[in-house]
Amino acid sequence: MADFDAIVVGSGCAGPAAALELARAGKSVLVVERGTFAGAKNVSGGRLYTHALRALLPDAAASAPLERRIVRERVSMLSGDSATTLDVTDETMRDERHESWSVLRARFDPWLAEQAEAAGAEYITGIAVDSLLTDGSRVTGVRAGDDEITADVVLLCDGVNSLLAPAAVGAARPRPDQVAVGVKQVVALPEQVISDRAGCPDGEGMAWLFVGDATHGRVGGGFCYTNRDTISVGIVATVSDLMDSGDVVTQLLDDFTHHPAVAPILRGGQVVEHSGHLVAEGGYDAMPPLVGDGVLLAGESAFMCLNAGYTVRGMDLALAAGQQAGRSAAVALAAGDTSAAGLAGYRAALEDSFVLRDLRTLRRFPHFMESTPRMFRDYPGLARDVMRELFVVDGTPMRRPSKAIGQIVRRAGYLGLAKDLVKGVRAL
Repeated sequence: MADFDAIVVGSGCAGPAAALELARAGKSVLVVERGTFAGAKNVSGGRLYTHALRALLPDAAASAPLERRIVRERVSMLSGDSATTLDVTDETMRDERHESWSVLRARFDPWLAEQAEAAGAEYITGIAVDSLLTDGSRVTGVRAGDDEITADVVLLCDGVNSLLAPAAVGAARPRPDQVAVGVKQVVALPEQVISDRAGCPDGEGMAWLFVGDATHGRVGGGFCYTNRDTISVGIVATVSDLMDSGDVVTQLLDDFTHHPAVAPILRGGQVVEHSGHLVAEGGYDAMPPLVGDGVLLAGESAFMCLNAGYTVRGMDLALAAGQQAGRSAAVALAAGDTSAAGLAGYRAALEDSFVLRDLRTLRRFPHFMESTPRMFRDYPGLARDVMRELFVVDGTPMRRPSKAIGQIVRRAGYLGLAKDLVKGVRAL
């Protein structure tokens, strides 16, 4: 007889969601988290679209330690000395059905773990799962330190750099172009100062994404999210591009935070946290098998992350996938069949949900970004030059705007622009 019905590896968003559903179904479940506490090793920009949280915890979602409701969206193309910015406000963002909130994972993740524990899940923290126990091709438990713990089903929610997924489902290690390095700082400022600089009321805030000089023209971008009394600011750069360029991510972050468009919002703040993490960038086509004999994958270990350029999502996908993983595992346990066939309902349920549908919808976008370096290297400067023609007045006779802008665009090449536009539209 196994020690537990289920073992969950990792306590980010997907792991506690899965454990919560298993405990609700009356199953014995153990969560093993290598951090000293849930959230100790988790890094996010971060932003949570709360529809998935309300689906998981309709009665408790209001008590979650969320920071600010996002009511302002900004996307900027940075050159070395300018920012061309799309700035959006919309009352729809205040509607509960569509709302999103900034979060700090070191606060949010422990709260989510507490919900799983309250439902009956057991927790072990501060210990890493070194390997899986197997019987032939079937996963039968985990080996953590000197302990071997068995279970009828194991759920891997251990992040993008999962060392267990290859053995569990034969997944290949991700290629350098399928992962990125994210480096983030949390900068403390008075709550009112943050509200004023973001142009938002207290309790509400801004999400701001950057492309171009944020990563010195490399594939990737920058981000800035306003929390209650801190600002999360950082950059994400694709590993393959960093390997080719030799750029150091910490220097990229330092240059980004000192950019003329970014520095004013951080002015006078104190850095209270500095962290780094790998980020899943490959999208749908980089996903490993989600099911094996005695094992399920959810969250970033299954590459469930969406980067559409104008928005980045991962937490809502992880919560929803973790919830469905827990439900599917409970059904398989009740039926006495946790083989790959017995767990196949998990994949089918995700196919019917927004999780795999959204990932499939944007499956071409990672390749578009990787294959369109001009979007990061050249187009921010092009946007800057066009805006200068429109807005800079110095007393000299102005040129006809259509002619001036035409000359600028001609330098970039009409054919190349058209091709990139078509590629971008098709990717979306």
